[in-house]
Amino acid sequence: MTNYIIRRLLLFVPTLLLVTIIVFCAVRFVPGNVIELMAAETGEAEDLEASIEIIKHRLGLDVPIHEQYLRWLGGICRLDLGTSLWTNRSISEEITSKLPVSFELGILAIITALLIALPIGIFSAIRQDTSGDYIGRTIAILCISVPGFWLATMVIVYPSIWFGWTPPMEYTPFFKDPLDNMVQFMVPAIIMGLVLSGTTMRMMRTMMLEVLRQDYIRTAWSKGLKEQMIIFRHALKNALIPVITIVGLQVPILVGGTVIIETIFGLPGIGRYFIEALSRRDYPVISAVTLMVSAVVMLVNLVVDMIYAYLDPRVQYT
Repeated sequence: MTNYIIRRLLLFVPTLLLVTIIVFCAVRFVPGNVIELMAAETGEAEDLEASIEIIKHRLGLDVPIHEQYLRWLGGICRLDLGTSLWTNRSISEEITSKLPVSFELGILAIITALLIALPIGIFSAIRQDTSGDYIGRTIAILCISVPGFWLATMVIVYPSIWFGWTPPMEYTPFFKDPLDNMVQFMVPAIIMGLVLSGTTMRMMRTMMLEVLRQDYIRTAWSKGLKEQMIIFRHALKNALIPVITIVGLQVPILVGGTVIIETIFGLPGIGRYFIEALSRRDYPVISAVTLMVSAVVMLVNLVVDMIYAYLDPRVQYT
C-alpha cells in the first residue's frame, strides 16, 4: 500500500503539469479581453490604445504567452499563485480566507446527503417492492430531477412572501458566532445535500439488493442471525464500496454547485470568488482556482482508493 501511495503521489506531478498547460491556455480563449475591460474603465476614449499598452506592460501581458506561462509556473513552484489583475491582492491569501467557507459548506452538504441517502437506500433494499420502497425511490428521483439553483431560489422567494422570512444572507465567521454561522449554512447545506443524495440513494439501494442476494447472506439468514446484524455487520460494508466511488465523484460536482449556491446565499467562498473572476476575466484567479480544484479531485480519488482497501481486504494494491 505504501509503494502504491508513493507512486500515485509521484504521478500527481506530470498530471498537474498538464493541467496547468490546459488551464493557462483555456482561460485566454474565454470570450472578452481583460485588458480592454480595464482600459474601458480607467482610460479615456480618445486615448484607449495608449491605456491598453500601459495596462499590458503593468500586468506583464506584453510578453509572449510562453513567457507568461513560465513565469506563472515558476510562481506555482514557489507556492505563489500570483496576484489578481483587478485588486492586485495575493491570490493565495484570498483563497486561504475563502476556502474555509466552501469547505464548511461542502462537508455539511456531504454529511446531509449521506444522512438522507444511506437510511432510505438501505430501507428501500430490505423492503423491496413495498410501499416504503416506492416512496424511497420517488424521493431519490425527485432529488435527482430538481435543480439545486431552482430549489434555492424557491426557498428564498416563497417564505419571504408567505411568512416574511428569508435565510440569513450576511456571512458570520464560525469562530465569531458558531450558532449564527451554523444557522446560515443550514439551508444551503440541506439544499445541496438533497441534490447530491439522489444518486447516492439509488446506488445504495442497488448495491444492497445485490449483496443481499449473495450466498453468504443466505447462510447468515439460515443460521438465524438477527436482521440488524446481517444488514449492518455483513451486508453494509460490502455494499458501501461503489457508494464511496459515487461520493468521490461528487466532489467536482460539489465545487460546481457551490458556485451557484454561494452566489444565491451570499457566501464568500471559492465558488463565488471564481464566478466573479470569470466575469472580470481575471486570468490568474481563474487558473489558480481551477488548478486547486484539480489537485483536490486527484487527492480525493487517492483517498477513495485507500478506503476501498479498508472496506474490502481482498483489494490489494501491488
